[in-house]
Amino acid sequence: MASKKLTSASGAPYFEHQDSQTVGPRGPVLLQDFVLQENLAHFVRERIPERIVHAKGSGAYGKFTVTHDISKYTRAKLFSKVGNECRMFARFSTVGGEKGSADTERDPRGFALKFYTEDGNWDMVGNNTPVFFIKDAKKFPDFIHTQKRIPKTNLKSATMKWDFWSLNPESLHQVLILMSDRGTPYGYRHMHGFGSHTYSMINKDNERVWVKFHFKTKQGIKNFEDDQAMMMKGQNPDFAQEDLVTSIEKGDFPKWTLFIQVMTEEQAKEFRWNPFDVTKVWFHDEFPLIEVGEMELNEIPDNFFAHVEQATFSPSHLISGISFSPDKMLQGRLFSYPDAHRYRVGVNSHQLEVNRCPFAVNNYQRDGAMANSSSYRDSPNYFPNSFDDITADPEYKDLEYDLDSTDVAHYNRNENDDDHYTQPGLLYTKAMNAEARENLIHNIVDSMRDISGPKREEIISRQLCHFFRANIELGMKIALGLQVNIDANMMSHSKNGEEGF
Repeated sequence: MASKKLTSASGAPYFEHQDSQTVGPRGPVLLQDFVLQENLAHFVRERIPERIVHAKGSGAYGKFTVTHDISKYTRAKLFSKVGNECRMFARFSTVGGEKGSADTERDPRGFALKFYTEDGNWDMVGNNTPVFFIKDAKKFPDFIHTQKRIPKTNLKSATMKWDFWSLNPESLHQVLILMSDRGTPYGYRHMHGFGSHTYSMINKDNERVWVKFHFKTKQGIKNFEDDQAMMMKGQNPDFAQEDLVTSIEKGDFPKWTLFIQVMTEEQAKEFRWNPFDVTKVWFHDEFPLIEVGEMELNEIPDNFFAHVEQATFSPSHLISGISFSPDKMLQGRLFSYPDAHRYRVGVNSHQLEVNRCPFAVNNYQRDGAMANSSSYRDSPNYFPNSFDDITADPEYKDLEYDLDSTDVAHYNRNENDDDHYTQPGLLYTKAMNAEARENLIHNIVDSMRDISGPKREEIISRQLCHFFRANIELGMKIALGLQVNIDANMMSHSKNGEEGF
């Protein structure tokens, strides 16, 4: 078989790849050496802006299989019958670190999934935790700034983090999870994934329920303890990436079981907390897990950059039968994620292999950087028109929202919206065993010791009040570890934390 010819990007064969064209054996290089110019010009443009968050990540392809019937809740074709399958892509990541950081950092883990369904791509962009630090997207830039670096020193700061958390008690639930061993998972295969937000499902009769998505690892939960994670950061900063690649390449395909929780619209009106508040969970004894299907990852992409780095996910990428909710964080992400992709990858990033819907895409979006016209050629770029046969199918009409108010305001609190302590308290007393509680306290103390500056005592005192409100024992043990004297003011705050236990 004849060997392939070496060519330029335009397909022109050439021979001299290693030696630049010069004036004489020691003379200056000529600008006309187009191969030199093309290779260098492409080389300095090989990277795109890294993600502001979730920069360090790993990805794999796989399949999703429906194992249980949930068609009474959703008209989504994927879930229309048991046995349905679709190809999918998953990307796991840390949140705050840069692309070159260690993937065993104490940090939440991104859990982003793309399902290539016959009704379009469905993205579930979640984390390995069922809650988040804040409940309103307006706070998100400020929160992320505290997880990044101080502008002056370019160093990370425990003071910034704990200052923000102490001033935003809604973060307490997620902070306790982050500071537990769940904040340092053993790679990506041994952690659960959550949609975190409340979504909705709509069935063929146009009936809506509210849902939460849970992906439970079939490998079993496994975490690093703090000292192990710190050691691994130095030994192998790519531990989670290597663990995922190695397991798939040897045929040990990681799997997760998808469950949903379902809440009716009537139940949502009676729920103790705002059911659309991403800092809260729905208790499993009230809203039990319903098994849906299995996700399996079985293929490592053949080019990390082309697939993992250029993968774009957005919670706005939904399919008929799955829709949004009034969750404020979710509503903000519906715009912010696609906007980030248009900046970072380009307005036509959806045409790349990893993002492309493998089924029909019919619309009137044209041109822009890197436009590929192969699917539409010279067809009209406006609607309606007299030349193509693209129609808007009423089967896919959105379900209308029945809003209970027409007032427009900057709403913040309703009844029980300021209860940031009951669920974190239950997490500590009910969900954690004695060892997990001790590790949690050790990790919090270890982190808060690094708070510095003239506001140190104020920040520590404010955060301790939150811990006391959640659970007196938790507050006492952290205060003892920090060698802080407990005053009457802190103890008086703790009374609120005992309500509802």
